[in-house]
Amino acid sequence: MSIIKEFKAFAMRGNVVDMAVGIIIGVAFGKIVSSLVSDVLLPPIGLLMGGVDFSHFAITLRQATETSAAVTLKYGVFINTIIDFIIVAFSVFLVIKGMNKLKKAEVPPAPEAPKLSKEAELLTDIRELLRKN
Repeated sequence: MSIIKEFKAFAMRGNVVDMAVGIIIGVAFGKIVSSLVSDVLLPPIGLLMGGVDFSHFAITLRQATETSAAVTLKYGVFINTIIDFIIVAFSVFLVIKGMNKLKKAEVPPAPEAPKLSKEAELLTDIRELLRKN
């Protein structure tokens, strides 16, 4: 099989296409969550903390000079990223939990045991009585 045919077979499998769709949706969803955190959630939290903007929290390790920029440790941006991650992880957890619940609902019930004839029931009762004795 040529490498082009092999690649085509690989790319056209259902799992690869599903994975690509999941990645694209995940990237788009990440932007929504980032906007939710930075534009909706953090401003009220910062307001409650006295008008604090997390994105400006930083420790200056070295002051700026005429020849070089300041070296800063931007832990406020890091806090925003952690909140982003927690929201994304919780959202993915809820989506997977919902999908698993739907999968459980689709499982058909186990078939019932076949009903025995009267003769078979009588023979089963006799066998049980003989076992007890």
